[in-house]
Amino acid sequence: MALAPTQTSNICVLHDGAAGNRRQALALAQALSGPVDELELEADWLARLLAPRMLLNPGQSLGPAFGERLKHPPALAIGCGRIAALATRLLRQAGSRSVQILDPRIDPRHWDLVITPEHDQLRGDNVISLVGSLHPVDDDWLARARGDFPALADLPAPRTAVLLGGPTSAVRFDRSAFEVLMSKLEFWLARDGGSVLLCGSRRTPPAIADVARERCTEMPGLFWLDDGDGANFYPGALGWADRIIVSPDSVNMISEACATRAPVFVAEPDRATGRVRRFIAGLEQRGRIHAQTRAPGQWVAVQPLRELPRIADAVCQRLRR
Repeated sequence: MALAPTQTSNICVLHDGAAGNRRQALALAQALSGPVDELELEADWLARLLAPRMLLNPGQSLGPAFGERLKHPPALAIGCGRIAALATRLLRQAGSRSVQILDPRIDPRHWDLVITPEHDQLRGDNVISLVGSLHPVDDDWLARARGDFPALADLPAPRTAVLLGGPTSAVRFDRSAFEVLMSKLEFWLARDGGSVLLCGSRRTPPAIADVARERCTEMPGLFWLDDGDGANFYPGALGWADRIIVSPDSVNMISEACATRAPVFVAEPDRATGRVRRFIAGLEQRGRIHAQTRAPGQWVAVQPLRELPRIADAVCQRLRR
């Protein structure tokens, strides 16, 4: 899905370094089939406080590398997150086309396009809504992941991937919630056999990570909770999973799990509130996810949830107008 030739000469991806923001912006840029220039913004305290609202010296507030981009604006600027929203807004004023991912929290008219998850409930003529988040997970991505982590195939089936986040302001996923997840998982293993592929994240609290290590040493399988555990096999866990359990705090992890062909179970979904709970409820209504229960129930064929091709096509069509 390529933009018009005059628009593919330079796509600049901007983010604040957060893994989820970087992943979404890069996924869209790469789907648009243009040369990609990536920039992690160096925002000062004022930019972090006020972005995406305008600042007195906005170019300087986002770092010298961004200042150079303002002097030579790219054909297309793609940003994700609030800090990047200021950058894409400024680049649009300098002559770039701008696409902002996630709700910028101010009027979307400051960008050419704004892409937001439907559970944010943002509407507008230049707003494109999607289910969940953008990511690169598709059949080719999963095949590469299996090739990168072939040893996971030797673990006994069914292989249960566990994607573990942590508590947020919207989701109270604490140690007690983790203990409930693990007790149900132990029942699954006792009933069905198999193995566990547990992957933590940057948000997993050390106290939960320590308990997870202790519990996982008693189970067949592998775990990754920080760099001390070796290579993060998260892509391989998605690629080789026969079923997936996800904590309810991460829209990104749930979206990527749902892009596989494995059944997805969310642990303790009622602990989520607000926008995240609306997202989970929407997937439950579609039948793509289920709450983790003591027994996983009958497995049925699932339709992978993959929004990137549709969104990339919509961006191309809108920017050609």
